[in-house]
Amino acid sequence: MADRTPLPAPRAQAFPTAGEMLRDLEAGRTTSRVLLDELLARVERDPHNAVVSVDVENARVAADAADAARAAGERVGALHGLPMTVKDCFETEGLRTSCGVPDLADHVPAADATAVARLRQAGAVIFGKTNTPTWASDWQTTNPVFGRTTNPHDPTRTPGGSSGGSAAAVAAGLTPLELGSDIGGSIRVPAHWSGVCGHKPSHGLVPQRGHLPGSPGDLADADLNTVGPLARCVADLARALSVLAGPAADRARAWRVELPPPRATDLAGFRVGTWLDEPAGQVDGEVAGVIRTALDALSDAGARIEERHPQVSYAEAVDVYTQLLMPLNTRVHGPEEDAGLEAVVAALQDDPDDRTARSLRAHLVLHRDWLRLNEARERIRVRWAQFFEDYDVLVCPVNLTAAIPHDDRPFFERTVEVDGRPRPYAEQIGWPGLITMALLPSTVIPLGRTPEGLPVGAQFVGPFLEDQTSLAFAAAAEAVLGVGAPPPSPPTGGSIAAVSR
Repeated sequence: MADRTPLPAPRAQAFPTAGEMLRDLEAGRTTSRVLLDELLARVERDPHNAVVSVDVENARVAADAADAARAAGERVGALHGLPMTVKDCFETEGLRTSCGVPDLADHVPAADATAVARLRQAGAVIFGKTNTPTWASDWQTTNPVFGRTTNPHDPTRTPGGSSGGSAAAVAAGLTPLELGSDIGGSIRVPAHWSGVCGHKPSHGLVPQRGHLPGSPGDLADADLNTVGPLARCVADLARALSVLAGPAADRARAWRVELPPPRATDLAGFRVGTWLDEPAGQVDGEVAGVIRTALDALSDAGARIEERHPQVSYAEAVDVYTQLLMPLNTRVHGPEEDAGLEAVVAALQDDPDDRTARSLRAHLVLHRDWLRLNEARERIRVRWAQFFEDYDVLVCPVNLTAAIPHDDRPFFERTVEVDGRPRPYAEQIGWPGLITMALLPSTVIPLGRTPEGLPVGAQFVGPFLEDQTSLAFAAAAEAVLGVGAPPPSPPTGGSIAAVSR
């Protein structure tokens, strides 16, 4: 049993970063158990429904073990004793993992997802799971199992999705670090809408085994999907990536990951291109204005910024991405769902301008068609590589708007308002999909707020497998722009109690 001698309470700051917590732990100013119990108390009072399952008993055992090891002079890893949460699409040993799916509401895995295991091996104390839309397939976070998660900056709006609970938990001070996933902006959109930092790694850098979807027990990694962190500062993203990155165990017999160092570290050393004006992906003027103001500040601080982007057609790239993406949504279908979708698609009119019809047809792409699409993707990726011969980073929007109001209409009936005009909800796939399709790393940080006070971020996109470059530019930008401001009313104080959900 670890020594439970009371120590001074953790710092009064409502939103310490993971790095600050780790430094306090290392210096003996607090313990893992003290930090854990404070976070558990905050979760109990959370009005946003961000953390939906909590493992109090095992987390306290792990925190006490981390404290005992530190007292004995042992250091487990880069996250030694850090309490944190993970998105509810990652399997966690002994802790419910539902991915918002009613049939999985009581699914308790026997083993951790690979990424979760790496966090634990680095010393992290995983105490809970954060909410996600059903099958992690929406930019809003609500599901029949746990209900809706709200945005800590404005509860009438969504925090984003599908890592919406992740971003809301970080923004609300419920966790210093989160494990999310991203196939259509699922890390980047919540980071943008919730005012936190997020990193979508290069595809393949972090193994996906144990991620839902697919189904429990699936072994193969999915095309396009990535696993990455959310946090309150860029340094914590980099720290988490250093733990997560690396080949799966069966490939580690021969392969190692040695990421290239950043192309620069000081702001003036980066060659920066921008892609903000795009008729096919028009961004709301208030959002674009915040991005431009931030770029002006970075330029004044010495950044070399030009309005240049890859010789890539936005519309073509998004079309290729959409057709690559949609078949992945059918991975978890049963025979009846497949038959129903086939019947719907067979009844569609052949209208090339009907976006809904094109999206539904894309769910039934044949393998020979996928091969052609993959070749088209590779040709587009060559153009991205050519751009990165002259530039180190591309700055572009995360999506069309700031955080949107909750909308419970059927997916294809929803709209988003851009400069006062409704646009199809599905058009939000464009800016995230543009980057996902090319398999590139993208770091999002808060840049400022709209006149309504909603956070705005942007994507800092780096060359393939040069995640250190996008992270380094984000860190340099953060040093000029500051860390995103917390929501108006962070949870503080209160009694500590066990949570069982």
